[in-house]
Amino acid sequence: MFTESNPNGKRDTDVELNLVPFIDLMSTCISFLLITAVWTQVSMIQIGSSIYGKKNDSGQVETPQREQVNLKVDVVDSGYIVNAGQQSTRIPKLGGEYDQASLTTRLKDLKNKYPEKTDGIISLLDTIKYDELIRGMDAMMTAGFPEIAIATQGAGM
Repeated sequence: MFTESNPNGKRDTDVELNLVPFIDLMSTCISFLLITAVWTQVSMIQIGSSIYGKKNDSGQVETPQREQVNLKVDVVDSGYIVNAGQQSTRIPKLGGEYDQASLTTRLKDLKNKYPEKTDGIISLLDTIKYDELIRGMDAMMTAGFPEIAIATQGAGM
């Protein structure tokens, strides 16, 4: 910066840096971050309590008393696989569509057999549409298993 007070024509060593544009940019970014962070909670699915229990006041996890039979519904390319303990039932697709009615019927039969059981696990292959996971969860809720956990499957099923 050339000034009249500097007769040699050299630059002054005192340079003022204008921080106002930087502060404006940072405040805009922080505001945008705070506003959009609230909306991430809206897209989450509430699927009931954890099947592993809740923490009490002392910090210990209380495991709920339930039937010891593990219920798992696998959504695979060929249809549904319902695993209840050592029993495994395949529910094939009907006309290229997943048979949600048969799944609901099978789950209701399991609910009649194990009336105290309220939890289950559903898993989905990565290649299958997310809608099928939701339909499987709906079938589990309809059959009386409101505490649903979601698991992942390997591609080899």
